[in-house]
Amino acid sequence: MLTPRTDLSAFATALADRLPGQWNSEYVRHNSYDEQFGTGERLWDVGHVDYIVSQYVLGHHAVLHDQDGRQLYVTDRPLYRHQFVVAPLEPDKPGIKPHHFSGVKEPNGIAVPDQPAQASAQVTLRLLPRYQQALDTVLRNAAGQPEPPLRPGPPQMADVVTLTWYEDGALGTPYKSVPADARTTLYALGFQYHPHQAAFLLPAAYGEDGRALRLRALVHHLAQKGIGVNLRHTTTPTTTPPRLPVPSPTSAAAAARHR
Repeated sequence: MLTPRTDLSAFATALADRLPGQWNSEYVRHNSYDEQFGTGERLWDVGHVDYIVSQYVLGHHAVLHDQDGRQLYVTDRPLYRHQFVVAPLEPDKPGIKPHHFSGVKEPNGIAVPDQPAQASAQVTLRLLPRYQQALDTVLRNAAGQPEPPLRPGPPQMADVVTLTWYEDGALGTPYKSVPADARTTLYALGFQYHPHQAAFLLPAAYGEDGRALRLRALVHHLAQKGIGVNLRHTTTPTTTPPRLPVPSPTSAAAAARHR
């Protein structure tokens, strides 16, 4: 365990006095190792300050508060006797929820010298602007979308095509179970009607990727007709069902531009 700096409390107070606005300092000494994580879990940092809190035993910290509710975490910088670290804390106002941070870049903390005047200049120029920008974005998100954007459930389908993986690896469905409006789509996507089996079957000759592409297209086209698609196994399958293809970054970007 590193010996905590005895001048952290005085430094944090002097730093608060020099920051723009009205800031107050609250010094906290840790009586046990676990006590450093109560406030540390609110660090708005994915860089070296988060690393310090997660990897080192810290004997204390200070939190600076201003009149607008902003909070800065201050603690020792281990192995650097003439430096401290300062990092923003995530807002804990009522109504702030995890989804409000989605897409917001962490403002992260910085290392500062142990001279309060120099440290306040660096915090003011380097840290507070990006902290304020991130904080404003989170508050706008909270005002505009107070509840998480939950996905709606699927609509109820009057008709459903149930495809079955059979023990011999065949994929298909009995002819009589296919709604009339779906039969043309099955034909168009390569399903073949086998009279002696009274079923539509998708040939194995298309290969795993080929059948996966056709299944994906089938779901898309039948959904536009209000017809659902289910996939079932007769028993434990002897072959591996096809993987739905994952779009490449290029195709995904192209699709996004045409939305």
